[in-house]
Amino acid sequence: MIYTYLGPAGTFTEAALMQVPGVDAAERVPSTSVNTALEKVRSGAADFAMVPIENSVEGGVSATLDAIATGESLQIVREVLVPITFVLVARDGIDSLEQVHTVSTHGHAYAQTRHWCEANLPGHDFLPASSTAAGALGLLDPENHYDAAICAPLVAEQNSLNILRRGIEDTAGAVTRFVLVSKPGRIPVPTGNDKTTVVVPLPDDHPGALMDLLDQFAARGVNLSRIESRPTGEALGSYFFSVDAEGHITEARMADALAGLHRISPGVRFLGSYPSVGRSPNATASVARHNTDEAFAEAAAWVARLKAHLG
Repeated sequence: MIYTYLGPAGTFTEAALMQVPGVDAAERVPSTSVNTALEKVRSGAADFAMVPIENSVEGGVSATLDAIATGESLQIVREVLVPITFVLVARDGIDSLEQVHTVSTHGHAYAQTRHWCEANLPGHDFLPASSTAAGALGLLDPENHYDAAICAPLVAEQNSLNILRRGIEDTAGAVTRFVLVSKPGRIPVPTGNDKTTVVVPLPDDHPGALMDLLDQFAARGVNLSRIESRPTGEALGSYFFSVDAEGHITEARMADALAGLHRISPGVRFLGSYPSVGRSPNATASVARHNTDEAFAEAAAWVARLKAHLG
């Protein structure tokens, strides 16, 4: 098996990948961007890709939401949560915050440390990097002229970088959610603590269009843990919705909700049902009696008996 991830080595994404059983003995290939990682899966150059999809502070990772919503279909098979903490590292010769005038890191990392930077590095310039690790390792390149970078402690320690400050994140306890993506194939079996992800284009713009979509879940007692709108890029006002719903496609209420979505928006893209991390194993206990599999089966049998009297 070949796994790819948003690299280089030492990123939070690699830390997420290392939580996957058996991956330590597999081939691991870093990618320079989310798009590159997903394209490796689509082309067959990799079997799986680990990419960030959501942060507890910044919300959805737009690069992933957009890349997975378009192009050849992909499937999420696992999610992983990684606690996030950052360090400020500097190039050799810089040993105080007063010497730092330019900082490089990934945009999401900067957003999670912006207040600290503004308070401790007044007047600094921000230089975006493709990843936190890339920004940090750039300090070792004499052709790069920025003073410092924000990265994971692991990157700094693995490369003996000069750490000026630790724990510079604005929000203690921040977590990033990562997903393991493959080509469409076998759906992980239900565990009773699962999540289903779909991408739903808004079929047309009219009053209540979004409500029509949301009602498919609400009417069947399916709870949504995330919903975000993203522009399709086709025209101003043209959007799709990225949705995480609690439950598995094998559950009657989820299957019926997805069928309802398809009736309204035939372009809906199923991205997978997979084990959820961070929810109570007893989450399904809150499902109302009329939304259980047994209730759906009884209702279908009742309608079948009525139809048996036709003609």
